[in-house]
Order: sequence, then structure tokens, then C-alpha cells
Amino acid sequence: MNSIRLSKLSNSLGTSGLEALALNAGPSLVYLTGLHFHLSERPVIALFTADHDPVIILPELELLKVKDVPYDIKAFFYSENPADWDGIFRRAIATLKLDGKRIGVEPRQMRLLEFRQIKSCVPKADFPDASDLVSSLRVRKEAAEISAIRKAVKAAQSALEATIPLIKVGMTETELASELVVQLLRHGSQSEMPFAPIISGGPNSANPHANPSDRKIRRGDMLVVDWGASVDGYVSDLTRTFAVGDVNYEYRKIHRIVLEANAAGREAGKPGAPCANVDIAARKVIGKAGYGKYFTHRTGHGIGMEGHEEPYMRGDNMQLLEPGMVYTVEPGIYLPDRNGVRIEDNMVITENGAECLSDLERGLLVVG
Repeated sequence: MNSIRLSKLSNSLGTSGLEALALNAGPSLVYLTGLHFHLSERPVIALFTADHDPVIILPELELLKVKDVPYDIKAFFYSENPADWDGIFRRAIATLKLDGKRIGVEPRQMRLLEFRQIKSCVPKADFPDASDLVSSLRVRKEAAEISAIRKAVKAAQSALEATIPLIKVGMTETELASELVVQLLRHGSQSEMPFAPIISGGPNSANPHANPSDRKIRRGDMLVVDWGASVDGYVSDLTRTFAVGDVNYEYRKIHRIVLEANAAGREAGKPGAPCANVDIAARKVIGKAGYGKYFTHRTGHGIGMEGHEEPYMRGDNMQLLEPGMVYTVEPGIYLPDRNGVRIEDNMVITENGAECLSDLERGLLVVG
């Protein structure tokens, strides 16, 4: 599989105006090579060109990782002494004759540590943004990738179902988040999850990306749970909102509105439709109900090896949805200092429409 992906990259480089692509440790490197490295104080760089075998520069202690890969790769390793690194990098990069050339990078991933190391070896090179090139390879998921995301959705849903009976008035958001993490691990998630669960109640739920706090869950709260699992290196990202005991009419009302917006957003996704349609459909429901100014973020984002990746469901994004694209639909209403609601599902575009991968109850469940 990796040899096929590398071949696709070579073809894309040939038409991109780039002479090379430089990647450090991260999802794109895993996608192309199957090689996993942590970002650490020891730099790892892989360089890809259209007409040479990939070159990778890595610490000696990681050398066994490239020993039996099923494709040709030239490995250059360095010792623990940083004084020796520059010479190794120069020797490796010189094999590709890249000075004065255009070397694409991923700005969101490339660290200054690795960038400086490359730049010092090719001072006349240009380093344009290659995010579109890389995302064009990753954005349409293969069958095995979609299968892994399905498993991640199933693990996440099973974990929350096991956690719901544990929700009690008086427990803190942090305590509930801890219980959910345990259940995620028990139900098959890898320990490196896409993000730490967001558990937010009452006024905290009006913050879309709140961190779990020591605030105790109270009756009358809306309780937002945003969580995901990771299986075989692929992730899920879901949100459900609960009522803690009896909640007032307006909070039940905004939950119904968000539920309708979620359904509209899910319905809008189909092959050939622009991503903008998903956002517009969900936003129209919330705007018509008079809560448009309280929906403060895009309707969704792609998921795969990362929790946030292409494509993005924004009202100005005219990128066309294609079979194999996987993304979230997550409209919300956030009333400052009061309560918030978000309902999030995971979708995949098929040849004939869109399939919702998540089926956990979306209606307003009462807990506590």
C-alpha cells in the first residue's frame, strides 16, 4: 500500500511545480511510509522527489524501523552527539541536489527544529506550502481507512454508552472525563486518542472548546460531551448533549433546533456538492430560529489520521465532496454564561450519497 501511495506522490510532484516534499514526524509521514516517529528533540526528516528513492534522516536508535520496509528508501542516521548532525544532514540532502529548488513543506506540522536543519543545507531553496498537495492524497479514504474509522466510531459510542450511567449530580467535569477515558480504553481505543474528551456543563458548555474543570455538574445544566476514539491510527469525533435533570424550556428548544440543523447538515452532503452546502444547510436552520449569532464555528471538518483535516465544512469552501471523504457535522448554539448545545456525527461520502457512520441517540437524554 505504501509503495502505491509513494507512486501517487511522485506523480503529483511531477505536476505540482515542486521538486521535492519534506516531511517531519507526523500523520503525513505515516500515511506515505508507514513509519511512526514521535516529535522529539531528535529531528526526523524524509525527503521525497519525483525521480529518486525517498531519503530519510533519523537517529541511530530508530534505524531498525526502516530495515524491512517494502519499498526502496535511503536512510542516513546520526549519533546522539548534536555536533555530528549537520554533517549527516548535508550528506543526505546533497544526494538529491535540491539547492535552489522548490521544496514543499506542511506549515502546520514542520517545526523550526527540522526546518532550520534543512534550510542550512540548501540556503537557496524555496519552501512553499505543500498542504494542498498532501491533502489531495489523503482526503479520499480507501476502504481500509474507512473501516478503521468505523471501528473508531463504534469504540467511541460503546464507551459513552458505558459512561452515561456513571453521570451523577455533584461529580466534577474532570471526574466524568476520567471515567470516559477509561471506558474508551476498555472499548478498544488506542491510548493516543484524537483529543482529550471535552466535558462541559452549564456556563462552561457555552464554550465550544472548554477544558474539563473542577466545576460540579448541577441540575438544570446542559452537559456537552465531545469525545473520540482512535483505532488502527484513525479517529472518530462525536458530540452529544444531555440534560442534567429538568432543564428550562429554552434549553430544550435550542437542543431541538441543533438536532434539526444536524439533520439538515447530514442531508446536504453528497458527491459533487460543495462543502459549503453542508455549512449553509445547518446554519440556515439555526439562523431561521433566531440563534444565528450563537453558532460561532464552521459546521464540520474532515477526520482520518487526524481529528481535524481536509475537507472543511465552511460556508465559503467550494471544494467538491467526493466519494471517500469523511467529515463531521457538528452545529451548535452557545448562550454565553448560560448553556450550550452541540450534536456531532461522522459522515462518509459514497458513490451515490452520504452515509452517517454514527448512530448513537441524538435526542435529549436526561442524566444524573
